[in-house]
Amino acid sequence: MNNAIKWAATAVTLYGALLTSLQVTPLNIYVLNLASAIWLIWAMRVKDKQLFVVNLGLLAIYALGLII
Repeated sequence: MNNAIKWAATAVTLYGALLTSLQVTPLNIYVLNLASAIWLIWAMRVKDKQLFVVNLGLLAIYALGLII
């Protein structure tokens, strides 16, 4: 299960990066928020504190991008 979550997070992150490079806004921000949320789930499951903190920060930054 952890491996599937990690691969899903990777795929969604790459898709979000692609959308960003193609300037597909605001969909790119939604996708990157989803990717960070999936990474948070994986980080909690494997107890990876550094990955959790990085993705919590990214989630906050991406959410701010939706508001502004």
